[in-house]
Amino acid sequence: MTTEIESWGRYPKAQHRLRPHHWPGDRLNLDGIDTSVLPFGLGRSYGDVCLNDGQWLIPTRGLNRFISLDVDAGVLRCEAGVSLAEILEVIVPHGWFLPVTPGTKYVTVGGAIANDVHGKNHHRAGTFGRHVSQFELLRSEGDRLVCSEDSNPELYAATVGGMGLTGLITWAEIKLTKISSRMISQTATKFGSLGDFSSLSEEFEQSCDYTVAWIDCLAKGKSLGRGIFMAGNHASGGELSSSKKGAGPAGVPVDFPGFALNRLSIKAFNMLYYGKQFKKVVRNEIDYEPFFYPLDAVQNWNRIYGKRGFLQYQCVVPHENATAIADILGRIAASGLGSFLAVLKVMGDVPSPGMISFPRSGVTLALDFPIKGDRTFKLFKTLDEIVRAANGRLYSAKDACMSAEDFQAYYPNWNEFATHIDPKFSSSFWRRVTRK
Repeated sequence: MTTEIESWGRYPKAQHRLRPHHWPGDRLNLDGIDTSVLPFGLGRSYGDVCLNDGQWLIPTRGLNRFISLDVDAGVLRCEAGVSLAEILEVIVPHGWFLPVTPGTKYVTVGGAIANDVHGKNHHRAGTFGRHVSQFELLRSEGDRLVCSEDSNPELYAATVGGMGLTGLITWAEIKLTKISSRMISQTATKFGSLGDFSSLSEEFEQSCDYTVAWIDCLAKGKSLGRGIFMAGNHASGGELSSSKKGAGPAGVPVDFPGFALNRLSIKAFNMLYYGKQFKKVVRNEIDYEPFFYPLDAVQNWNRIYGKRGFLQYQCVVPHENATAIADILGRIAASGLGSFLAVLKVMGDVPSPGMISFPRSGVTLALDFPIKGDRTFKLFKTLDEIVRAANGRLYSAKDACMSAEDFQAYYPNWNEFATHIDPKFSSSFWRRVTRK
């Protein structure tokens, strides 16, 4: 029996057969499977990197046990199906935090490694993979390999950012970050242009662990790239335990109609969001959850985009070609296909251990677009031309449209990576970008 499993962007649609894996000591049960398999965690990848259309998925949420926590040294070992949300519940009261976190805590450890996720502190801490000291990789032929920078280093490098293609991660060991409070000391600054964003980035990267900006992608002219720059550090003292009580996060119970997100509604949202902060600079302390995970406060927020789903476009371009960001924003504003979730950040030069990881030194821009048929896909092709000319690259974990030619140009060592893929593992993304 096949089951429709969606990525978070809900595009493309895909049918799968499922073979869950529950215990780290079990062998991979591939009996009767004559096609490929792919590990599947919480499905928060946006495109088809977590899909294996017409073939098999290995759901990993059964691997949800903690193995050990050294509360003195800040070293956690857990199974790969444990979510970042579950980790935070355990480690924050002990005065520890995730070394790197993406914009959602509903990601498994295996998924965080496979996509080598990054966050607001990339300029200082690099990617998630840099803080994973070792993990166990279960291969289809039955081999169990402990991988680190010293043990099976090539498989370690291929698995970090390897999109789940090198085998099944069963457990991982993570080095944590020390904190003394669950609160974040935040400074939010309104800015009026991309030039202002660059100046704020240079200023706050010297003193803040976390920096990111929301931008109004429909602004034009002198206001092109205006937005709100947010910078923060863990507060120096305070409570570690949560005082929150009551019901969980609100949710979106139904799919929004396709016409709900249009140029007028997105423009209105951008104006309201930019205008919500009356002062130029606001300094306060907020809980880490709204600082790192504002969208997690709304369950199933992807339903806002309707049944057709949405596409995320995330690129990074080197500093010397950062003017490409202005070109991208100009094309988006002219198209009328705006995004109300537009994030801009400067990435640092901290190298990733992953062989084909996305992050690199430069400026990264991430935007969500409701799918509006051919207009959306044509816009993406235009943006691809700009990124290609700027010697940039796209993020595989967010992608549903990248051509094979572009992927192979963005990741020139993909052929070397391919030699480490488990022979029984594949994905819709991999077949698309290698035409296999």
